[in-house]
Amino acid sequence: MRVVFAGTPAAALPSLDAIAESSHDLVAVLTRPDAPAGRGRRLVPSPVAVRATELGVPVLKPPHPRDPDFQTQLAALRPDCCPVVAYGALLPQEVLDIPTHGWVNLHFSCLPAYRGAAPVQHAIWAGEEITGATTFRIVKELDAGPTYGVMTERIRDTDTAGDLLARLAEGGSQLLVATLDGIAQGGLDPREQQPEGLSLAPKILVEDAHVNWSAPAAAIDRQIRACTPDPGAWTTFGGVRMKVGRVSPSDVVIAPGALEVTKSSVLVGTATTALRLGTVTPHGRKEMAAADWARGVTFERDQRLGD
Repeated sequence: MRVVFAGTPAAALPSLDAIAESSHDLVAVLTRPDAPAGRGRRLVPSPVAVRATELGVPVLKPPHPRDPDFQTQLAALRPDCCPVVAYGALLPQEVLDIPTHGWVNLHFSCLPAYRGAAPVQHAIWAGEEITGATTFRIVKELDAGPTYGVMTERIRDTDTAGDLLARLAEGGSQLLVATLDGIAQGGLDPREQQPEGLSLAPKILVEDAHVNWSAPAAAIDRQIRACTPDPGAWTTFGGVRMKVGRVSPSDVVIAPGALEVTKSSVLVGTATTALRLGTVTPHGRKEMAAADWARGVTFERDQRLGD
């Protein structure tokens, strides 16, 4: 089939590479426009745009899929199908109607669970043991189209959202190619999603990542892992925001937010047992081991995280 791949972040790269290596004819890549990044706010292309250029594939960067010039370009490419992985913009119906076999999205959950922008983060935060990835045909309603295939993946006790997304991106790339193969061969019919098990996974905002040390240790651990690397779990110390990296359990019981500091570790209290801080990122500084941070801090009496 002639395909136009749509994607933007690094999580889409395994699928782009897999399609480029498949029997399908990758005629173009659609991605979001260059965006400002770094201290200088210099415009930089998306990871998908960079990889497509390396592959020698034409890149389309419309300001929005509603753009008439883009729609004309896409129609002229005569795509049979448009596979999508985290493109990042809503597709209007007139664009959905262009490819013969529609737009096939790789979504990082077992639909209908966790429809939305942050399925991996929400699965970890909720304490799920199993998640996965699903291919489905895009329709106007968010992540509600009929499904083609699914893969499953166990969520490990130490998984951050970044860890889990990386595995799903690799495994999902093979699922996406297999789905395209099945569509091309004419033997793969999508099945409508059932209402049972439907849940939503909206984008996690910075304010959502604020750690409440009065919660149980297990819940805090899931929150921190779900928010790593983005948007980054955070707390305050001395009224100043500080990011919190991985934590590990302990048997110590101290008051929520209270700190117990030794030469080699920093414990912080929760509603249950204390958590051992792994890394922290003080405001304006680089990530560092919590013990290194503590050695450079003068602690006041009864000072706590989240004060």
